[in-house]
Amino acid sequence: MGEKEQQLSYPMAPANGHGRSDAEAGGATRELRKKNRTKCFLFIALFVIFQIGVITIFSVTVMKIRTPKFRIRSAHLTNFNAGTPASPSFAGTVNAEFTVKNANFGRYKYRNTTVDFFYRGTPVGQIFVRDSRAGWRSTKKFNVVVDLSLANAQANPQLASDLNAGVVQITSQARMRGRVELIFVMKKNKSTDMNCTMEIVTASQQLRNIICK
Repeated sequence: MGEKEQQLSYPMAPANGHGRSDAEAGGATRELRKKNRTKCFLFIALFVIFQIGVITIFSVTVMKIRTPKFRIRSAHLTNFNAGTPASPSFAGTVNAEFTVKNANFGRYKYRNTTVDFFYRGTPVGQIFVRDSRAGWRSTKKFNVVVDLSLANAQANPQLASDLNAGVVQITSQARMRGRVELIFVMKKNKSTDMNCTMEIVTASQQLRNIICK
């Protein structure tokens, strides 16, 4: 009897000890899952923002279609002859380098183009540019030769004054039509205008101040 009483006198272990441990473990698991979901949502949000940024940059850089530029890069004059103050006239040959600058991420295919040269609104020369293409983000260069001549002094009363001053201003105008093929997917018609001015210095028979807009 004494031994049994002695055994009963020891405190009994809590019956719910294992249940409390399970509850704490379950709470920690739920908290971990909550943190993982939060991280997952955060990663998704960052990925969406990143994609929006990429699409925005792509649309304003790669997908934006820019107008090509048709210009006279350089030119020099040969075989220039000027008339007298009593009978003003001039004639000469211009050797020019034309450029078609294409800043698009796709090639620019342009059609046949006519470039007209004027002296104070009077036609003095014309050149024909054959259809071709400018590669993506590149500048196509080609040389042309145009003969300039003006003999009708009555239609240009200022020619005698300009020849006497030694400077004759020439302008060139053209409209080049073509199509931009963007990344071989999107195609859009695009035209560009040439509007250039230059000066013939009669004493040195040279061209100067070539300016294109």
